[in-house]
Amino acid sequence: MKPTQYSEKTLDHFRNPRNVGILEGDNVAKGRIGNPVCGDLMEIYIAVENDRIKDIKFQTFGCGSAVATSSMVTELVKGMSLDEAMKVTRNDVAEALEGLPPTKMHCSNLAADALHAAITNWRQGIRPGDLDTELPLYVQKSCKISEAAIEGESEFLNKGVYNSADDPTLFKDKRVMVLDMGNVKSADMAIELEKHTGRVIFITPSKEAEMNPDVKSRLKRSDVKVLYESELLKIMGNGEVEKVLVNDLDEDQEYELFVDVVLIQR
Repeated sequence: MKPTQYSEKTLDHFRNPRNVGILEGDNVAKGRIGNPVCGDLMEIYIAVENDRIKDIKFQTFGCGSAVATSSMVTELVKGMSLDEAMKVTRNDVAEALEGLPPTKMHCSNLAADALHAAITNWRQGIRPGDLDTELPLYVQKSCKISEAAIEGESEFLNKGVYNSADDPTLFKDKRVMVLDMGNVKSADMAIELEKHTGRVIFITPSKEAEMNPDVKSRLKRSDVKVLYESELLKIMGNGEVEKVLVNDLDEDQEYELFVDVVLIQR
């Protein structure tokens, strides 16, 4: 699927969203998820009866895929037990919509997260009024390349794709790309690898201004090349890693980079 190509089902859920609105009552909980990188905000309301989702509504402020995923998740889980609903994943939502553009898969497909937040709040006794007054507007979930495997990741595992840098001498003089997995370790790894190679790229979906100040400062003092607002879509090669396909989230454009190693520390 192309970066901006939507399925007919996705377009239908965007144009004709189901279950829009809010719920009220003693049996209601709300989950709220905000994405500071992409600007989407989702609220999922669930009405619970006998440990099942009797009713569900949503309010979403964001792009078309954010609306469509919110709409779809309400259709998927209505009537489910809470345990069943907690097992619904982002991939489940995307598959039910018959696919999402790669550029939207991680940034706007947050409806399952909002659903899980609502269920967790219900179980912890946090009701919508408590959320409005006591909890922050945004749950800081970054647009990271996280849960879903990157295309080609398993194919090239230990053939240029590594999950750790326990033996950094393996990367001596290699062209290394390190993925930002939403933790400080990823940046630390990129900076440490400078001792072994002068060609290190750190790729992150975050904007520079939104990065942890300490991490940003250390990266700037290093010679690591940082690709902000970028997402790794695919790893390619003939038997071993030779290049990667990257998407510029700001420009919504894809391009290829030649690399020898991709480090993904999940």
